[in-house]
Amino acid sequence: MKTILCVIGLTSLTLSIPAQNKIPVYLDDTQPVELRVEDALSRLTAEEKIQLLHARSKFSSAGVARLGIPENWMSDGPHGIRAEVIWDEWNQAGWTNDSCMAFPALTCLAATWNPEMAALYGKSIGEEARYRNKNVLLGPGVNIYRTPLNGRNFEYMGEDPYLASCMVVPYVQGVQQNGVAACVKHFALNNQEIDRNAVNVTVDDRALYEIYLPAFKAAVTEGKAWAIMGAYNRYKGQFCCQNEYLLDNILRKEWGFDGVVVSDWGGVHETESTVYHGVDMEFGTHTDGLASGAKNAYDSYHLAAPFLNLIKSGKIEEKELDKKARNVLRLAFRTTMDRQRPFGSFATPEHGLAARKIAEEGIVLLQNKNNVLPIRLQDTKKIAVIGENAVKVMTVGGGSSSLKAKYEVSPLDGIKNRAGVAVEVTYARGYVGEAIGTQDGLKTQNLSDNRSSDELIAEACRAAQDADYVIFVGGLNKHGYQDSEGKDRKELGLPYGQDAVISALAKVNKNLVVVILSGNAVAMPWVNEVPAVVESWYLGSEAGNALARVLAGDVNPSGKLPFTFPAKLTDAGAHAAGDYPGNNHEETYREGIFVGYRWTDKNNIKPLFPFGHGLSYTQFAYGKATVSGKHMQATETLTVTIPVKNTGERKGKEIVQLYIGDEKASVARPVKELKAFEKIELAPGEEKIVSFIISADDLKFFDDKRHEWVAEPGKFTIYIGASSADVRASVAFELK
Repeated sequence: MKTILCVIGLTSLTLSIPAQNKIPVYLDDTQPVELRVEDALSRLTAEEKIQLLHARSKFSSAGVARLGIPENWMSDGPHGIRAEVIWDEWNQAGWTNDSCMAFPALTCLAATWNPEMAALYGKSIGEEARYRNKNVLLGPGVNIYRTPLNGRNFEYMGEDPYLASCMVVPYVQGVQQNGVAACVKHFALNNQEIDRNAVNVTVDDRALYEIYLPAFKAAVTEGKAWAIMGAYNRYKGQFCCQNEYLLDNILRKEWGFDGVVVSDWGGVHETESTVYHGVDMEFGTHTDGLASGAKNAYDSYHLAAPFLNLIKSGKIEEKELDKKARNVLRLAFRTTMDRQRPFGSFATPEHGLAARKIAEEGIVLLQNKNNVLPIRLQDTKKIAVIGENAVKVMTVGGGSSSLKAKYEVSPLDGIKNRAGVAVEVTYARGYVGEAIGTQDGLKTQNLSDNRSSDELIAEACRAAQDADYVIFVGGLNKHGYQDSEGKDRKELGLPYGQDAVISALAKVNKNLVVVILSGNAVAMPWVNEVPAVVESWYLGSEAGNALARVLAGDVNPSGKLPFTFPAKLTDAGAHAAGDYPGNNHEETYREGIFVGYRWTDKNNIKPLFPFGHGLSYTQFAYGKATVSGKHMQATETLTVTIPVKNTGERKGKEIVQLYIGDEKASVARPVKELKAFEKIELAPGEEKIVSFIISADDLKFFDDKRHEWVAEPGKFTIYIGASSADVRASVAFELK
């Protein structure tokens, strides 16, 4: 007898095969995956195929124990591996060994503009998922930043489809090298949380293909993602988890996706349309208690007994079941049944270092008048830290991305640690937000405070008066109506009266640094009153250490904004032209392709801070841009070069951005669009020649009448700069 040990979920099964028989093809990992899939499929009963397609707990689906095919185990989320919950409940399971490393939010990752950081992120979080025996990581998210009110923007990669595409590919590849499927979400047009379960999005095909789909396509065609998650909303009147146009026509036929499509939890609403045009795996349907209903009702899912009954009655052919079962089996052979799959690691010092490194590269220095930053600790006796966000836990909350972190260094503790004993660091509350001590079933801290806003501001000003530096740490948090799943923000402004606190501090101390923790743009009516503003995102376990190292100058800030900060809400296209948040569950994206900087450029609107903006503690000078030819045929490429020099006194990194504008087109086109970028590091006085190669593909728009990408002959301008609004050089050429 030959014995094979197969791991199934958290248990194992021993299969005995007679010695005279060969190993079944499906168990022989020397065979091509497609042969193994077909062999396994041929051995399954209809009932066994059905059980592959739907949940058996909140985060798992059944395998086939008879054949040694393991269960599938999913985990939120994109920023860390979610704590275990009770089998059929959302309540915490109370494990003592599931405290993960919290990585920065994906807005921070996008702000690094560094694909190497995306690869490090994916590799690290993939190792954590593998160690916890998860074979599907529910992330990353790449929905486009359309409105600064979207409560879930912090989970995504900004407003630009090219930047998001460049960052998602190495993330996916990093995760999957651990034998864990990256499940890219939420496909598609899930650009708001308000009314997300019902809203029907109307958007023209140009905007769909040019703005909202490219990052998903890159994840599939370049990153080779093994899983995609359908969205909650509707498109063309169909829910996205049972959408013929998105899932059949685009994902499967146009892009050739051969992975598994997973529903968002509760995103499936009907059986037949899901069978023919929908997801392969169904999770969280409301019958199991996602919102209400019976417990342990998984056999009642649309892809469970109802699907099987339609097959047995002859109304649906079993070949439709086979299509979905194939995709789930392929997932198993790529993950749990790959014997070369590494074992992973969990909450290690190496992962902490990775989290800190990503955080440091993503922090954005928005403003630095009079070179207030970096803090000169050698000349500093006292630092006053003000603001609730300096002490508030930020790894807990926000919805499905809420984490049970092994540790979280607060901004206050990070500043204290870096300042050392020679510098007095004092703290004052400044303002009071939510004071609850638990969220998402996890303990945070009780921050209740009954003092009035006047009392809090007076205390903060007293602390600030004689300080060498005042660091206000505010922004948003992970509670409802801020940066959180399920609800959108109600306004662009800061909550809890923070504007009044900042203005008061500016009057008593000229060395004021405002640090914003958020995953969204915020209004800054006080921006001209304060010298320094830092966007610090949600930075995860190493938040305080990363922030302190940037403030102190140990790290030269090099992050740049992955989305536009509008001066006011109506400066965003979704609010000036669109129907946000919709009427009677209908919303039209009237701004079309003009999202973010494309909108502000088109309408000559000056943003508060533009897309791609970010300062450094050193300075960079751009030389003259040159192009290898003034004319280009459609089959040719051009090389664009520009010298960039560090003219300051510190080593630093600069993100050189290349945009292209079509000077005359048959359709409305943006003034310019990001088509390339490179992050370079330069020592003081050092100069590098940055080169970009452009092709006709970089000049194309999507022709919705011909349903194809088109590059029209004519004149184009290349813009190279430090942000979308800070163009340092330009050069023209013509496409023949």
